[in-house]
Amino acid sequence: MKIHFFILLIPLVWAKNEEVAGWKSYFVRPTSYDQLKNLNHIVEKLNLDFYQHAAVNREGLVFVQPEDKHFTNELKNAGISYRIHAEDLKAHFDFEDKTFRSINVESNRFGGNLSYDQYQTVETIYKYLEDIAEEYPDIAKVVTPRNSYNGLPIKYMKISTTNFEDHSKPIIFIDGGIHGREWLTIPPVTYAVHKLVENVTQNDLLDRFDWILLPVVNPDGYMFSRVVNAPWRKTRSIDSHPLSPVCPGVDIDRNFDFVWNTVGTSEMPCSYVYPGMKAFSEVETTVVRDILKENNRILMYISFSSFGSQILYPWGHNGTLSNQGFALHSVGISIADTINRNKLPYFLNYVVGNAALVRGAEMSGTSIDYAHYVGVPLAYSIELPGLFGGYFMFPIYIKQVCFETWEGIVSGVRRASVLFG
Repeated sequence: MKIHFFILLIPLVWAKNEEVAGWKSYFVRPTSYDQLKNLNHIVEKLNLDFYQHAAVNREGLVFVQPEDKHFTNELKNAGISYRIHAEDLKAHFDFEDKTFRSINVESNRFGGNLSYDQYQTVETIYKYLEDIAEEYPDIAKVVTPRNSYNGLPIKYMKISTTNFEDHSKPIIFIDGGIHGREWLTIPPVTYAVHKLVENVTQNDLLDRFDWILLPVVNPDGYMFSRVVNAPWRKTRSIDSHPLSPVCPGVDIDRNFDFVWNTVGTSEMPCSYVYPGMKAFSEVETTVVRDILKENNRILMYISFSSFGSQILYPWGHNGTLSNQGFALHSVGISIADTINRNKLPYFLNYVVGNAALVRGAEMSGTSIDYAHYVGVPLAYSIELPGLFGGYFMFPIYIKQVCFETWEGIVSGVRRASVLFG
């Protein structure tokens, strides 16, 4: 079943976060798989926005427009517990924005010339990549395959001790920033650059693997979320649909050409899961596609998302396991166990599983399903943690998330090497 209609945004005159003024958000907690399925049905029926997907005995976060007054009644009738997250989302996001702007950007320099005590601009991230490539030309190279819809370059880094010429070395491909509002997904990618080039403590990861690191898949959406409307998720493109000029953008993680637009999507551009007029309609999606198809040595693909402390793998479109199901789960457990050992005690433990089964909902056209379909043995969506009722992780925790996530990746890559070596 598809999600039918949800007016996320009709932008006529921009004022920061004005589009969510008066909206509420709720934490919801299903305690059984039946409740989880019922919750997903309610959210779909009322055309709401999951900011964090729920799991059994794990809270989700749902945005509710002022006119959607039946939401809590539906939850009560289904026996699903809930609590208020924010009475006014505009006030909530405005407060977070003010808090972030007050941070001393010169403090706690970490990771070479890139600070990890704040969320960085696209320009700063790209400057970091270019500086790394200039300083370490023997192992690091910046590639700019295309520009975004709005003309921003989309840059990624290739890291290799053999200039990608040793075809016996598997490739690890990691991306972040597919969704504009998921700011936390970008720092772990640049931190991986730091650990592979500037501060190498695991030499085997360079000796045995090549790396492709794409920090910001969706630079237009990321910039729009930072500057104009914090909850923005999609790209900023306009297509031929009559509503597209007032509801621009496509959900990149529904735009891949694998069982495209069959489940967990909406044909209305105003939906936050609008998959576009056709698969690969978005230039941003084609960048990921081309990396996957042009590099047949990719052993593992990781796409960071937020938030939820989950490690999810295919198949997300129907909840079945692939013929790599054992390896997917085994490597996922290695990643999760290592993160759980290194995380702060008040961060949630990571859970591992099939994307559709953990969420209780199927979704089509996703990057991990597509990557697995074109031959990548190990494909994961890693949902990074959230904390203290905010959507954006407070900047003082960015370093910690980067550290624990990198340690998890190291364990996962080494486990993958054992299984596929």
